Amino acid sequence: MDQRKLGTQGLVVSAMGLGCMGMSEFYGHADEQQSTATIHRSLELGINFLDTSDMYGSGHNEKLLGKAVAGRRSEFVIATKFGVLRGDDGSFTGVSGRPDYVRTACEGSLQRLGVDHIDLYYQHRVDKEVPIEDTVGEMSRLVEEGKVIYLGMSEAGPETLRRASGIHPISALQTEYSLWTRDPEEKILPVCRELGIGFVPYSPLGRAFLAGKITDQEEYAKEGDARSARFPRFQGENFDKNMELVVKLKSIAQKKGCTPGQLALAWVLAQGADMAPIPGTTKIKHLEENAAAADIVLSVEELKELADLFPLGAAAGDRYFEHGMMMIDN
Repeated sequence: MDQRKLGTQGLVVSAMGLGCMGMSEFYGHADEQQSTATIHRSLELGINFLDTSDMYGSGHNEKLLGKAVAGRRSEFVIATKFGVLRGDDGSFTGVSGRPDYVRTACEGSLQRLGVDHIDLYYQHRVDKEVPIEDTVGEMSRLVEEGKVIYLGMSEAGPETLRRASGIHPISALQTEYSLWTRDPEEKILPVCRELGIGFVPYSPLGRAFLAGKITDQEEYAKEGDARSARFPRFQGENFDKNMELVVKLKSIAQKKGCTPGQLALAWVLAQGADMAPIPGTTKIKHLEENAAAADIVLSVEELKELADLFPLGAAAGDRYFEHGMMMIDN
């Protein structure tokens, strides 16, 4: 597995990471033992970049990841996030970038992870009520204290990135990016490259939609799987229209001799050496399939064919419903 530099401060990660969110919540039941085995297998495949957040499973995900890396902490690059607030019942209650909250959140993550430092610490969502200078200022103090090594932002807009970078170097921006979510190409990616900020695409498989394994909308309605309820692209006519795109993606993948998911990941990886996508999975077989995508080389013609099939705005439906879109910093 190739290594990639994120930012200009020295952060180096595997070209492909592992998103751990689904091991705790949102995509249906996950077996903890199986998830742990998947994390261990990732290292054997050269994947050392693990992504979590304090809100995934309301802390459960960090605890799971912490147990999985115990005894091998130095071999992994651990990224976690703060800023999305949840109630005791799991409900989402808002976002916070208050300096006092930043510090409290960091201490909580360190404890749950069982580590003495966080490699990459993201603000999960921008708090529009708190000046970004105040939030990043406190994050920078965590760096000074050695509790955090590198700073990141998630779903932050161009102006926020500029202001944040003026306080402390930002090593990575994590934002949704895939064949069916190419929005960052318009404004976000150019600013990241201007400021020397690495890019970490989340949901590079469109929350597994582009993997092409599920073809029936009802299959997303299983207990605990929030996709059909949380994301417009998985509902009604949107689902059917988006599935037409996947059928075409499957055809190209068949000609290439790979799976549609591998083709989608190879496309993301080909968009720049400053990118390290973090597809999530709870199963070793899917992890191995994703990892193999790093070996796929796409020709100029193939890249154009995919870009033409998935132009900006090709997917039917917004990424989130209205409340979720309001949390995106533009």
